[in-house]
Amino acid sequence: MGAGKSTIGKYLAQQLHMEFYDSDHEIEHRTGADISWVFDVEGEEGFRQREEKVINDLSELQGIVLATGGGSIKSKESRNRLSARGIVVYLETPVEKQLARVQKDKRRPLLQTEEPPQEVLERLAAERNALYLEIADYVVRTDEQGAKLVANQIAELIGL
Repeated sequence: MGAGKSTIGKYLAQQLHMEFYDSDHEIEHRTGADISWVFDVEGEEGFRQREEKVINDLSELQGIVLATGGGSIKSKESRNRLSARGIVVYLETPVEKQLARVQKDKRRPLLQTEEPPQEVLERLAAERNALYLEIADYVVRTDEQGAKLVANQIAELIGL
């Protein structure tokens, strides 16, 4: 959350002359509702089921850049599909930078709780970082550079 997946993904797709997909936007398109509504009505479990299906569908496409939701990594099936079907880049971002980027964003269901946002982000990092590293072909830090520079760095790393 707040790593810049969508922004960097769009720049990378432009640079590589590929189509860009965002799994969260695809869920919204398919349901006709925003992510917060899906969370409210179906809970996180219902949302994750939808997310798994969308990632399966999108990861079957060739020649695309796909930004996935940060929690998609929790699904073993999604991890396996992403790892087997494409190049995975983990956008590593310190919690402090994530917090600065998402603190006022009301469209983040996992932050709409009584728990302080920094604690939520720290807990999510503790749960997820090892999973990101498990399938990452490349790890790129996003805290010191702008999105276009990160996209350039990724394009160089993957050699496309």
